Amino acid sequence: MTLHVLNIRFGRVSALPAELPYYWRLLDSDEQSRAQRIKNPQRQARQVEAQGRLRIILGKAIDIAPERLRFARHAHGKPYLPDFPDFAFNLSHTADRMAVVISRGCRVGIDIESCKPRANMDALADKCFGAEEKAYWLALPEAERLHAFYRFWTRKEAFVKAVGQGISLGLPHCVIDPLNPERMLDVPTSCGHAGDWSLSGFAVSDDICGAVAVDGAIDQILIRAL
Repeated sequence: MTLHVLNIRFGRVSALPAELPYYWRLLDSDEQSRAQRIKNPQRQARQVEAQGRLRIILGKAIDIAPERLRFARHAHGKPYLPDFPDFAFNLSHTADRMAVVISRGCRVGIDIESCKPRANMDALADKCFGAEEKAYWLALPEAERLHAFYRFWTRKEAFVKAVGQGISLGLPHCVIDPLNPERMLDVPTSCGHAGDWSLSGFAVSDDICGAVAVDGAIDQILIRAL
């Protein structure tokens, strides 16, 4: 199994009004159109900054001006760099935080979430967990369920983002081993074999948790601030 080094950049999206014009100029017309469709001003500003910062991070990794990067999208919307097909990347953001993972020669996904209680957590578990995950989760003491929920959730999201199909892939069919959450127990047939995939969680603050997924083995994870 191929070993991969995953470079993660994590930080706060400040969305300061004075900085937004700079990030806006880095975006192409498609990215600008997507941002303009977000009606909430704060969310729109965060989207512009996050996409601009993604360009800056990728530009430094590839040694190219960020505004010169050309993005394309796969059938289900996952972006890639047609001029640099070996570079794999993925972006996630929640509230005012963002994370980017970069690697090479693989499919990779990342997810970060604010680890806060949800009123509909039981319903989400019913809808999104596989049988093994749900049985494990229900057997946990109540005090441990919140952390375990996000341990499953972020890994599932990272996996479906790595595959490039999002939740349409069917989260209950993307089953994580509850006793070894670094590996998949089962994946849809279109995704290859469960043993082809590696998962890893990471904590970036007390209230934000995250996970990455990659088709191969993880050699090293390097986390740096934005």
